This record gives sequence, structure tokens and C-alpha cells, in this order.
Amino acid sequence: MKIELNLFASLAQYAPDKIGGHSRQIMEVAEGTTIMGLLKGLELPIDKIKMIFVNGLHATGDEVLKNGDRVGVFPPVAGG
Repeated sequence: MKIELNLFASLAQYAPDKIGGHSRQIMEVAEGTTIMGLLKGLELPIDKIKMIFVNGLHATGDEVLKNGDRVGVFPPVAGG
């Protein structure tokens, strides 16, 4: 099944194609894959993840992905 994975800021470097800034990827994942399973498979540093969204809603990471899901992953950010 296909999902859209968006890695933001410093997490974009862990995208399969290794582009910087913001990474939008359409990916094939197996049925039953959880968000955390996907992120660990990409070797993202889990301690660097601050927020996860699925289809615009806050997620914990334990959710099982469904075909067409849009996942956004953010590190802690600062600004002013």
C-alpha cells in the first residue's frame, strides 16, 4: 500500500532520497505497518521526534497505517 511521508527540518536528512529541508516521499509499506515501525525502519532517531501527524491529526506512533495515509514527522523546533 502507498503512504505519503513528510519529514520536516532536521529529520529530512533521514528520507530515503536524502534531500534536505523538507522531504515529501510516496512510499510503499506492508499491511500492518505502524508509524513507529516505519520510522525505525528508516533509522530515524526516535528521540529527535517531537510531533507526529497522520492525515492532519496528532498521532502517538502506535497507529497502523492505511493506504493513502499522509504522515508528517517534526523534530523539536525553536523560533521567535
